[in-house]
Amino acid sequence: MIRTLSLVIAALGFPLALAHAQDERTEEVRFVSHGETFAGSIVWPKGKSATAAVVFIHGSGPQTRNIELARRFADRGIAALVYDKRGVGKSGGTYEGNQSVTGMNISLLADDAVAALNALAARAELRAVPVGFAGISQAGWIAPLAATRTHHAKFLLLWSAPVSRVSEEDIYSKFTRDTDGPDRPTFATALAARTSPYVWPTDLLGRDTDPVEDLAQLSIPGFWIFGGQGGSIPVDLSIRNLSALRAAGHQFEHTLFAEQGHNNMGPTFDAAIAWVRRAVTLR
Repeated sequence: MIRTLSLVIAALGFPLALAHAQDERTEEVRFVSHGETFAGSIVWPKGKSATAAVVFIHGSGPQTRNIELARRFADRGIAALVYDKRGVGKSGGTYEGNQSVTGMNISLLADDAVAALNALAARAELRAVPVGFAGISQAGWIAPLAATRTHHAKFLLLWSAPVSRVSEEDIYSKFTRDTDGPDRPTFATALAARTSPYVWPTDLLGRDTDPVEDLAQLSIPGFWIFGGQGGSIPVDLSIRNLSALRAAGHQFEHTLFAEQGHNNMGPTFDAAIAWVRRAVTLR
């Protein structure tokens, strides 16, 4: 997953033209993070109040806003803010492509997400409506850190998101070559296959981001959706870490779709919405 992950609509499993019958309205928005202006869109449910709202955090790569995904949220009564990543599309700043998983860049992307969430939460239409982070893949490192930095985050909804250190994901994805398929190896298998110790260069890359540390600071609910055939993140290690956090009293849940790979948002979207309705909007 440290490689560029191009999350095009087809890869996410969504059709190119969704049959949503224009049951939403789209509003262009701007917000500022670290002195740079970001461009995004809020897609609102049309003709009804939102039951929840999300800011969608990208996976890796130079991603622009995913309007079709936002429309799919809106069709289910959830307002969604999607935005062009830093230095991409109409957003300002510099896109970091070579060292996208340094502690410094993950922290910067988390601040961008916080700025987006704070802008969304400030909307009068969302007074008393739960607002949270949604995302995929690399968002697994960004969203938990972002949630520690704003009191507006009321939930996390994440697809194929590592609940492991960046270094642990790197060990795993290099072993699997980011390849999906049946019988994906365990993290222990990938680790045992190394011929030399893995050393994270803190002086060069900063913090080896560990979402477990960030999640331990949170009291909000969260839901992780994993694909059993995904080869980009150590799913077994992520589930084990989530289970330990849950045993410690955190409101974190997960589900595993055994036949799905890494990019599984389309086939699992109904499960995500069902969780939001049960755990967030009915609280």
